[in-house]
Amino acid sequence: MDMRVKPLLLFIVIFAAQKLLRLGLLLMAVAVFTFVLLSFSPIDPVKAYIGADMMQISPEQQVLIAERWGLDQPIGERFLDWLGQLVQGNLGTSLVFNQPVSEVIASRFQASLQMLAIAWLFSGLLGLALGITAGALQGRWPDRLIRFYAYTLASAPTFWVALLLLIIFAVSFKIAPVCCAAPPGVLSQNVTFWQRLHHLLLPAAALSIIGIANITLHTRQKLIDVLHSDYVLFARAQGESLWNIVRYHGFRNILLPAITLQFASLSELFGGSVLVEQVFAYPGLGEATVQAALRSDIPLLVGIVFFSALFVYTGNTLADLAYPVIDPRIRLGDSLT
Repeated sequence: MDMRVKPLLLFIVIFAAQKLLRLGLLLMAVAVFTFVLLSFSPIDPVKAYIGADMMQISPEQQVLIAERWGLDQPIGERFLDWLGQLVQGNLGTSLVFNQPVSEVIASRFQASLQMLAIAWLFSGLLGLALGITAGALQGRWPDRLIRFYAYTLASAPTFWVALLLLIIFAVSFKIAPVCCAAPPGVLSQNVTFWQRLHHLLLPAAALSIIGIANITLHTRQKLIDVLHSDYVLFARAQGESLWNIVRYHGFRNILLPAITLQFASLSELFGGSVLVEQVFAYPGLGEATVQAALRSDIPLLVGIVFFSALFVYTGNTLADLAYPVIDPRIRLGDSLT
């Protein structure tokens, strides 16, 4: 084997082992803190599970329900029991949906993933384009307009933006549906692709509008720093045009920070989807999170938090792996050679 290949393979093994170790510690910390916080919740899980029929359930039946779901055990025993099931690949059973947590997360995340993907791509591409435009035209009216837009939306609550879009496009102009992921009363197998897309665009737009602001502002500032560097000043002195400088000198330097922010925004998008799905009554993972929190469904809530941490960590790892692809000057094996 080539002597240059062995250090690279060793580095990849070490890199993967470090990432897996950090992921394991992160997931364990998330599980522990979630269980501890839920133990202080004022909501009685049994009462939340029974709901409006509480007066019709006898105390003996309430005890049986608590025993059925393990709610009569101390939080420590319930955590150890959950951890033992997790080792076997079982996240437990949801109290709200009366289904395995893994099935609930899989079905709900499938609906949320479409919205998150559109919002993620739209916010990244448009944020990068606006940031480059504002940075290249610093001080001019496009820069001032873009900054006004970014600063305004960076401080706007997600649910407020979602309600505003709902009022304008669904209520006033009636060009978008008011709620749901499909037309009410239509079976899922009969829903067409265009009907799903029609119900998906407005929630995705509400979710992506907020994310555009951060990427725009960071990209703008990074490009301004690049344009004021010595080698760019030298290129201008040689007669290089502004857009050629941005294309050949600035783009590579601003792309890495933009990708870092883009993957870091996964956590913000995931958190924002909780509010957006509530506003649009969209049956995704965010709506299931609210139901689990309101009804003290600890297995489902811990499973969702567990999954969201894994989802965000995977996104950050993909960003690390994308660096040497975008900029060949960054090599995974440089520290070992």
